[in-house]
Amino acid sequence: MNEWLESILQILSLPQYGLGSVFIISFLSATLLPLGSEAAVFGLIQLQPDWWWSTIAVATIGNTLGGASNWWIGWGAQQILHPNRPNKMILKATHFLNRLGPKACLLSWLPGIGDPLCLVAGWLKMPFWPCIFYMAVGKLLRYIILTSLLMTAWHPLQNIFLLFH
Repeated sequence: MNEWLESILQILSLPQYGLGSVFIISFLSATLLPLGSEAAVFGLIQLQPDWWWSTIAVATIGNTLGGASNWWIGWGAQQILHPNRPNKMILKATHFLNRLGPKACLLSWLPGIGDPLCLVAGWLKMPFWPCIFYMAVGKLLRYIILTSLLMTAWHPLQNIFLLFH
Protein backbone atom coordinates (compact mmCIF):
# COMPACT_ATOMS: atom_id res chain seq x y z
CA MET A 1 0.00 0.00 0.00
CA ASN A 2 2.81 2.44 0.88
CA GLU A 3 4.59 1.82 -2.42
CA TRP A 4 1.36 2.52 -4.32
CA LEU A 5 0.80 5.76 -2.41
CA GLU A 6 4.40 6.85 -2.92
CA SER A 7 4.20 6.21 -6.67
CA ILE A 8 0.96 8.23 -6.92
CA LEU A 9 2.54 11.11 -4.98
CA GLN A 10 5.64 11.04 -7.18
CA ILE A 11 3.51 11.21 -10.32
CA LEU A 12 1.40 14.06 -8.93
CA SER A 13 4.52 16.04 -7.97
CA LEU A 14 5.68 16.25 -11.60
CA PRO A 15 5.24 19.76 -13.06
CA GLN A 16 2.97 18.57 -15.88
CA TYR A 17 0.52 17.27 -13.25
CA GLY A 18 0.66 20.38 -11.07
CA LEU A 19 -2.85 21.66 -11.63
CA GLY A 20 -4.28 18.15 -11.43
CA SER A 21 -2.48 17.62 -8.15
CA VAL A 22 -3.80 20.89 -6.77
CA PHE A 23 -7.32 19.87 -7.79
CA ILE A 24 -7.10 16.45 -6.10
CA ILE A 25 -5.50 17.81 -2.94
CA SER A 26 -7.99 20.70 -2.75
CA PHE A 27 -10.91 18.32 -3.24
CA LEU A 28 -9.69 15.90 -0.58
CA SER A 29 -8.86 18.67 1.88
CA ALA A 30 -12.47 19.88 1.73
CA THR A 31 -13.73 16.49 2.85
CA LEU A 32 -13.53 15.35 6.44
CA LEU A 33 -9.99 14.07 5.84
CA PRO A 34 -7.37 15.99 7.86
CA LEU A 35 -5.55 17.56 4.92
CA GLY A 36 -4.66 21.08 3.88
CA SER A 37 -4.25 22.33 0.34
CA GLU A 38 -2.50 25.64 0.91
CA ALA A 39 1.02 24.16 0.69
CA ALA A 40 0.24 22.55 -2.68
CA VAL A 41 -1.24 25.80 -4.01
CA PHE A 42 1.68 27.87 -2.74
CA GLY A 43 4.23 25.34 -4.01
CA LEU A 44 2.81 25.27 -7.53
CA ILE A 45 2.64 29.06 -7.66
CA GLN A 46 6.28 29.20 -6.55
CA LEU A 47 7.21 26.81 -9.37
CA GLN A 48 4.94 28.41 -11.98
CA PRO A 49 4.27 32.08 -11.06
CA ASP A 50 2.40 32.62 -14.35
CA TRP A 51 -0.19 30.06 -13.20
CA TRP A 52 -1.30 32.17 -10.21
CA TRP A 53 -4.94 32.62 -11.28
CA SER A 54 -5.17 29.17 -12.84
CA THR A 55 -3.95 27.58 -9.63
CA ILE A 56 -6.33 29.65 -7.50
CA ALA A 57 -9.25 28.76 -9.80
CA VAL A 58 -8.45 25.02 -9.84
CA ALA A 59 -8.00 24.95 -6.06
CA THR A 60 -11.29 26.80 -5.57
CA ILE A 61 -13.17 24.43 -7.88
CA GLY A 62 -11.67 21.34 -6.25
CA ASN A 63 -12.32 22.61 -2.74
CA THR A 64 -15.88 23.64 -3.61
CA LEU A 65 -16.62 20.24 -5.14
CA GLY A 66 -15.25 18.62 -1.96
CA GLY A 67 -17.61 20.82 0.05
CA ALA A 68 -20.46 19.81 -2.26
CA SER A 69 -19.68 16.15 -1.61
CA ASN A 70 -19.94 16.89 2.13
CA TRP A 71 -23.34 18.52 1.48
CA TRP A 72 -24.52 15.38 -0.31
CA ILE A 73 -23.18 13.13 2.45
CA GLY A 74 -25.08 15.22 5.02
CA TRP A 75 -28.23 15.08 2.91
CA GLY A 76 -27.96 11.31 2.51
CA ALA A 77 -27.17 10.76 6.18
CA GLN A 78 -30.23 12.76 7.17
CA GLN A 79 -32.36 10.53 4.93
CA ILE A 80 -31.00 7.41 6.62
CA LEU A 81 -30.27 8.44 10.20
CA HIS A 82 -32.88 11.04 11.09
CA PRO A 83 -32.32 11.49 14.85
CA ASN A 84 -35.22 11.00 17.23
CA ARG A 85 -33.99 13.24 20.04
CA PRO A 86 -31.17 15.69 19.22
CA ASN A 87 -29.27 17.18 22.16
CA LYS A 88 -29.25 20.87 23.14
CA MET A 89 -25.97 21.66 21.36
CA ILE A 90 -27.22 20.21 18.08
CA LEU A 91 -30.49 22.15 18.42
CA LYS A 92 -28.58 25.42 19.03
CA ALA A 93 -26.25 24.82 16.07
CA THR A 94 -29.08 23.92 13.71
CA HIS A 95 -31.08 26.96 14.83
CA PHE A 96 -28.06 29.20 14.17
CA LEU A 97 -27.44 27.66 10.74
CA ASN A 98 -31.11 27.72 9.78
CA ARG A 99 -31.22 31.41 10.69
CA LEU A 100 -28.22 32.17 8.43
CA GLY A 101 -29.36 29.81 5.68
CA PRO A 102 -27.00 29.11 2.75
CA LYS A 103 -24.94 32.21 3.65
CA ALA A 104 -23.51 30.13 6.50
CA CYS A 105 -21.55 28.26 3.82
CA LEU A 106 -19.38 31.37 3.40
CA LEU A 107 -17.69 30.04 6.55
CA SER A 108 -16.83 26.74 4.85
CA TRP A 109 -13.24 27.94 4.42
CA LEU A 110 -12.60 27.95 8.19
CA PRO A 111 -10.28 25.22 9.45
CA GLY A 112 -11.95 22.66 11.68
CA ILE A 113 -15.54 23.81 11.30
CA GLY A 114 -15.85 24.52 7.57
CA ASP A 115 -16.01 20.92 6.35
CA PRO A 116 -18.56 19.75 8.94
CA LEU A 117 -20.55 22.93 8.24
CA CYS A 118 -21.06 21.81 4.63
CA LEU A 119 -22.19 18.41 5.88
CA VAL A 120 -24.68 20.02 8.29
CA ALA A 121 -25.99 22.26 5.48
CA GLY A 122 -26.87 19.09 3.57
CA TRP A 123 -28.33 17.51 6.70
CA LEU A 124 -30.58 20.55 7.13
CA LYS A 125 -31.52 20.35 3.44
CA MET A 126 -30.43 23.91 2.76
CA PRO A 127 -30.79 24.75 -0.95
CA PHE A 128 -27.91 23.09 -2.82
CA TRP A 129 -26.96 25.74 -5.41
CA PRO A 130 -27.00 28.75 -3.06
CA CYS A 131 -24.84 26.73 -0.62
CA ILE A 132 -22.40 25.91 -3.42
CA PHE A 133 -22.26 29.56 -4.47
CA TYR A 134 -21.43 30.75 -0.94
CA MET A 135 -18.91 27.91 -0.47
CA ALA A 136 -17.15 28.93 -3.69
CA VAL A 137 -17.01 32.61 -2.71
CA GLY A 138 -15.58 31.82 0.74
CA LYS A 139 -13.03 29.37 -0.62
CA LEU A 140 -11.96 31.70 -3.45
CA LEU A 141 -11.38 34.56 -1.00
CA ARG A 142 -9.41 32.24 1.30
CA TYR A 143 -7.09 31.11 -1.51
CA ILE A 144 -6.54 34.65 -2.76
CA ILE A 145 -5.84 36.07 0.70
CA LEU A 146 -3.70 33.20 2.03
CA THR A 147 -1.67 32.83 -1.13
CA SER A 148 -1.07 36.58 -1.33
CA LEU A 149 0.03 36.65 2.32
CA LEU A 150 2.30 33.64 1.83
CA MET A 151 3.85 35.19 -1.29
CA THR A 152 4.47 38.46 0.57
CA ALA A 153 5.98 36.71 3.59
CA TRP A 154 8.01 34.21 1.53
CA HIS A 155 10.21 36.64 -0.40
CA PRO A 156 11.98 38.17 2.65
CA LEU A 157 12.37 34.68 4.18
CA GLN A 158 13.78 33.37 0.91
CA ASN A 159 16.53 36.03 1.05
CA ILE A 160 17.41 34.98 4.61
CA PHE A 161 17.59 31.31 3.57
CA LEU A 162 19.91 32.22 0.70
CA LEU A 163 22.31 33.90 3.15
CA PHE A 164 22.75 30.64 5.06
CA HIS A 165 22.91 28.39 2.03
